[in-house]
Amino acid sequence: MMKKTISLFIAAICMSAAAVQAQNSRDEGYIFTDGKLVKTTSVKNQFRSGTCWCFSTLSMLENEIMRAGGAEMDLSEMWIVRNIYFEKAVKYVRMHGSLNFAVGGASHDVINGIRHYGIVPEEVYPGLNYGTDKPHFNEIDAVLKAYVDTIIKNPNNKLTTAWQAGLNAILDAYFGPMPEKFVYEGKEYTPQSFAASLPIDLDDYVSITSFTHHPFYEKFVLEVPDNWAWETSWNVPMDEMMQVIDNALANGYSVEWATDVSERGFSRTHAIGIIPEADLESMDDTEASRWGKLTAREKEDALYKFDKPGKEKSITQQMRQEAFDNYETTDDHGMVIIGTATDQKGNNYYKVKNSWDVMPPYGGYYYFSRPFAEYKTLSILVNKNAVPKPLRKKLGL
Repeated sequence: MMKKTISLFIAAICMSAAAVQAQNSRDEGYIFTDGKLVKTTSVKNQFRSGTCWCFSTLSMLENEIMRAGGAEMDLSEMWIVRNIYFEKAVKYVRMHGSLNFAVGGASHDVINGIRHYGIVPEEVYPGLNYGTDKPHFNEIDAVLKAYVDTIIKNPNNKLTTAWQAGLNAILDAYFGPMPEKFVYEGKEYTPQSFAASLPIDLDDYVSITSFTHHPFYEKFVLEVPDNWAWETSWNVPMDEMMQVIDNALANGYSVEWATDVSERGFSRTHAIGIIPEADLESMDDTEASRWGKLTAREKEDALYKFDKPGKEKSITQQMRQEAFDNYETTDDHGMVIIGTATDQKGNNYYKVKNSWDVMPPYGGYYYFSRPFAEYKTLSILVNKNAVPKPLRKKLGL
């Protein structure tokens, strides 16, 4: 009897220790449980090129093709990048150099690029005509900038008729000549006829943002350098912008997401984005006293350890605006929101597909908290049919 009692006691201790260990494992790190996910194509790699705007938008359109019943396909990012670089160069020269001329762009550049130039599959136009197997733009960017800067100096006192041909020659040298026709899965296409064959309507896609320096429910040109084309976005209150994201995901639509990942709350190694805040209410007197004695730097270091989920800031419209006005929120990166998730404490996140290759810990996917999205969203591109009906009516979509 004594041996049995001792055995039961030891078993109880082991079970208790296991429970504590399990609880500790839940409290350490981030454990995500995915919610509803949109079917998406594979994770790509933009490598050393500032072309996230193109990778993210084409990824969203590839998802849209599948959502509409089309086949899974890989569309050529470099086809769009090459043609948009030409359009940007022409406008840069017309503006006498008073325009941002760099590889960055925006989601509407992809929509406009397909409208004007069509689109081709990746296998038809990989756009790597310069000896690498991944995009590497350091030389391309420098050469193109030097060329257009020479043109705007107008050394002949009149632009020659050759300068655009010269620009195209440079683009063809690096990206490859553009095919007029090609065969894909046994059928011949032009870039325009291939675009027309896809089960999507480019007029269905709308850009939405949320800032107070322009009226709500109207369009305005978002004042960021990469919006070189001066395209417009619909301006709505923050809560309604977030409703668009939520409604889209709930109904099987992915969302192209322009955001800022220069925040300290974004971690590449942990693949998460958060906007943390000290949870003073849950601290006992000793913890609160210890926290109060920390320097500002020590407090920041404690908040950004990414060791476990914690309290996050409540984001307001004013906070968004102040961050934008003070250059704390910049047009930094484009990704695709493809679903929802929660951490082990029940906090809400968005699951996001990036274009930085298949990387650990989540295979090229990242988790961003809802406060991060509220605070750091520059704009979204989404199918207008994913916009909640009341808002769609307000905007006349």
